[in-house]
Amino acid sequence: MTHRPNTLILLALLALCGGAQADTLLVERANQTPAVAQPSRGLSMGEVESRFGAPQEKLDPRGGQKQQWPTINRWVYPEFIVYFEKNKVIDVVARKADAQEIGPKPPIR
Repeated sequence: MTHRPNTLILLALLALCGGAQADTLLVERANQTPAVAQPSRGLSMGEVESRFGAPQEKLDPRGGQKQQWPTINRWVYPEFIVYFEKNKVIDVVARKADAQEIGPKPPIR
């Protein structure tokens, strides 16, 4: 029994599907050198605002219910979200460049 007809059918179906389309993962873009400057760890809120301007949005603080749970503030900029513990930057997270990019869900409001 030969499998040649099945192979031809498979090739014909692949040809009809068109070219493969690659998704851009946010992780891949985030691992590259950032296209725009980002705040570095340890900067104060005042330093971030003076260097990068006012954020698009200042999200409600989270945490702080107990002494061992510090309050985390989040500022949203077009290209990234800045996370502060008390008054200092602890992390910066890249945002999606467009709707087609696969990445994290929007921050909880």
